[in-house]
Amino acid sequence: MKKSPKESSDLLYECILQLGSVEECRKFFQDLCTVSELCAMEQRIEVAMYLHKGMIYNDILERTGASSATISRVNRCLRYGAEGYQTVLPRVMDAIDPSKEG
Repeated sequence: MKKSPKESSDLLYECILQLGSVEECRKFFQDLCTVSELCAMEQRIEVAMYLHKGMIYNDILERTGASSATISRVNRCLRYGAEGYQTVLPRVMDAIDPSKEG
């Protein structure tokens, strides 16, 4: 029986939720994605963190090498997206620097 698109996308997210460590996550995404896909996602997360911290576009471009279009897209998602970045960024930033308040 063929799965609906919703069920197929849920399978991906359920798989991600089963990962128990950064190493497991790294291995899974290396199998799942191309090198360029991983680099693009890693760059977007880095851009999102800098935008969340209030850094300006030119400084982000200089630090990450991201295009202004990528920075703009990430910024649009931060402001008007599905709130995924807003959910994850404070948690990641707290995990990286526990003294930082969300």
